[in-house]
Formats: sequence, C-alpha cells, structure tokens
Amino acid sequence: MTMTARDGIGTLTEKEKQTLRLIVRGHDAKSTARSLNLSVHTINERLRDARRKMAVSSSREAARILFEAEGDALAPPPPEFPVDAGIGEDAPRAPTDQDGAPSSGVGPAHRRPALIVGVLSMTLALALLALAAVPQTAPTTPPSPAASSETPDAAVVDTARQWLALLDQFRWAESYRLTGRAFRKLNTVQAWTAASNRARVPLGAVVSRGFDSQQYLPAPPAGYEVVKFRTNFANKAGAVETVTLVQEGGAWRVVGVTVG
Repeated sequence: MTMTARDGIGTLTEKEKQTLRLIVRGHDAKSTARSLNLSVHTINERLRDARRKMAVSSSREAARILFEAEGDALAPPPPEFPVDAGIGEDAPRAPTDQDGAPSSGVGPAHRRPALIVGVLSMTLALALLALAAVPQTAPTTPPSPAASSETPDAAVVDTARQWLALLDQFRWAESYRLTGRAFRKLNTVQAWTAASNRARVPLGAVVSRGFDSQQYLPAPPAGYEVVKFRTNFANKAGAVETVTLVQEGGAWRVVGVTVG
C-alpha cells in the first residue's frame, strides 16, 4: 500500500472504519446501510470521506488497504485447548480471511463464523483453566454440579446485556476494556477486533434479545456466572448468545462469549 494511504488510515473515524470493514467483506453501500440500520446516503458520505482521507479513488481499494493494515497488527492466536476440538470456527488465526468479494459488491461475505471467541470457547475450558492455576498442594473438594439460578442475579444479567450492546454497536475497544484479566492476558485489542469483525458484523443488527438462563459454574477461584440470551439478528434468527463472567475488584467482567 502507498504511504499516503497508510497515513490516511490514522485520520479515519471509527464509523468510517466500521463501514470499510463491511465493504471488504463483500457488502455494497445498500447492504452495508441495511446491516448498520443507516441510510445509503450516510454510508456513501462515509465512503467518500474515507477515499478522500486515504487519497484513493475506489472504496474497495480503501477497504482492502484498511484490512491489510489491521491484519498486520494482529497478535498470534491464543493457545488451543483440547476440549475445544470439533466445535467449528474458533480463535482468529493468521489474517487469511481474504476471500474475494463479488465484483458487484453485492451480498454478504461467504464465511460467517458462528462463534465469537473471548478467552475460551467453552465454559468447560474456563473451568479447566482455573483448576490448572490452583497449586497442587492446595486441598480440593469435589465440585458440585453447576446449577441454574432460580432467581437470576440482576447485576450479572444487566452487565452481560450491556456488554453485548457494545458489540451491537461495534464498539470493540470499549467492550475489550470491560473484560477480565484472563481475557486480556490471552487477547490483544487488535485480535479481539479482528475476531469480532469476522463473527459479529455479518450477523447484522439485533431484532430482539431475551434473557434465557443464568448458571453458576463452580470452579476456582470463585466460580463463574454463565448468562444465555435468545437473540434474533437481521441475518440469523434464533441465535444463542452465551456470556461468561467473573467478579474482579467488586465488578463483573466478561471472560468469554459465544454466539451459535
């Protein structure tokens, strides 16, 4: 990419980047507007401003340059865990998601990963990770089976719901700041942004989201809360969003999320 275009990336707003990320996945202005619940006029304005800042004549060229620049910043993927084998799409690997966009720019990208990966893609893996961190000399007691809460904890459910709302608005950096230490230890904000763009953006806008269940997972050091929502997206109905949280410093923090 040219130095002028690379320099221009730093002047792009987050909304302009958000629009270009959809363009590089094969959307045109109309389908991008539909995914973001905006007018085509607004999308065209964002694309025009992005082309001007990056000194390119094509929106797809601007989108490609942004994709390459963000791909260069990705950290190595987090380690895999045996219990995750066979789940399907998992943690973001090297930035090879470069499927060619249709020449007309119409239609969604061909690949739509059904999973957004935080620290781990299964709550069982979270439990195993926590158990591995306990000193071998520490006394252990048999864990009781995980039980669904008869009365949901409003603070936990509200935290999970508000965090998902950040994903709905594609506010990846802000959602990253509200994750737990274990999440941030294994993920950079760049890796989280790349995974979210691949998995969440293609789902489109939220049509409805309803609380499904809350479950306590008894694992050291203090256990985890697992909250599930039944969600209808513009491009996927009947999805199950699972958010896993841990309490740190008196506040609930997200350490994992799946969408399937």
